[in-house]
Amino acid sequence: MAFRFVHTADIHLDSPLKSLALRDPSVSDLVGIATRQAFSRTIDLCIDEDANALLIVGDLYDGSQVSMKTARFLAQELHRLDAAGIRTFIVRGNHDASSRITRELDLPKSVTVFEGRASSHVIETGGLPVVIHGLSFAKPHVPESLLDRFPAPQGGAVNIGMLHTSLNGSPAHDVYSPCSVADLQAAGYDYWALGHIHIRAVHHGRGVVVMPGMPQGRNIGEDGPKTVTLVEVADDGAISLVERSVRTVRFERADVDIEGITDWSDLVAAIGRALRSIEREDPAEHLVLRPRLVGTSPLGWRILRDLDQIHAEATLVAEALGSVWIDKVENAIEAGERAGSGGLPDELASLIRDELVDDPAIRAEADEVLASLVKALPKDIRGMLGDDESSAARQRDALMSEGLQTVLARLAGRESS
Repeated sequence: MAFRFVHTADIHLDSPLKSLALRDPSVSDLVGIATRQAFSRTIDLCIDEDANALLIVGDLYDGSQVSMKTARFLAQELHRLDAAGIRTFIVRGNHDASSRITRELDLPKSVTVFEGRASSHVIETGGLPVVIHGLSFAKPHVPESLLDRFPAPQGGAVNIGMLHTSLNGSPAHDVYSPCSVADLQAAGYDYWALGHIHIRAVHHGRGVVVMPGMPQGRNIGEDGPKTVTLVEVADDGAISLVERSVRTVRFERADVDIEGITDWSDLVAAIGRALRSIEREDPAEHLVLRPRLVGTSPLGWRILRDLDQIHAEATLVAEALGSVWIDKVENAIEAGERAGSGGLPDELASLIRDELVDDPAIRAEADEVLASLVKALPKDIRGMLGDDESSAARQRDALMSEGLQTVLARLAGRESS
């Protein structure tokens, strides 16, 4: 008979909000429980689809989690699978390598947590046996490949490997247990269940390599589709995949085309149309949006000056839709419409635009301000302002450029009033 399993990773149970709650506390509780709800829905999916197993490939927790509330919740959900006769296989990734929860919890016997040495578990199916191979991170940082620690595939069976890995690297993720898709397929396994990178990717070849992505985003930086993967292994070993959504909160960016718009009310109407369109496109219980203004318009300077008013207008539209929140409004109108003096004397605009921003003393002062800000931020989000000297300098220059445009816009507004 066929063997069915659900493959997920990077759940980050009870992960704290990194930015949204700072801007809109009203949604903090909503997003704060979203990872739990997504996990419960994953359990429901396993039961509803009569799956044989659930594979969790790392970062079940978010850091060295010690909350017993999280522990109790996890145990309750895994006991639901146990009662349904469904096995669970877990490998630890970089975020939960040091967590004590899975070591201290009284988990059902149907749960297998792989250790730092690779091991294999044979499951009889009535047809081809299924062999699940896996190993966990023994420590949070694993810069070397773990692929050579996996055993050779067992003949006459369907071999599934569970590995938390950054593959060849991703700009948004640090390097952990690196390897290539070609290396994985050369290992001879039929299916590689991966984790770590939060965006879904599927590679077909000698075997099927699946990075399922995370099942629930936690902020606007984790926008787009979020799913788990339902896998079926046929009696002849053929593998089929289906994406299933389990999220409760959807994060999305929405481009708002303002090309040629000259009237403020038309701008607000364009925002409303964009928000309603994306809300209908992929309905979710809760939607967090970041409208992004694109195009060119004579309103460019006013947009720069009154972006807070645009945010308020967008919030009103969102409230009318229900269960929709505005993360922030991003201004990405064409540079040509933002670079003029907006009515300011040319000498003043040139001084601000061309000289002050390049002044070494001003840059040094900006560096001091950013350094103070970084120290005040939680450790897990300090990287947003740069992880090294060069990236920090790029962030500084980008922020100064954005601030320059805002200053010019506000000065222009005063000149014309």
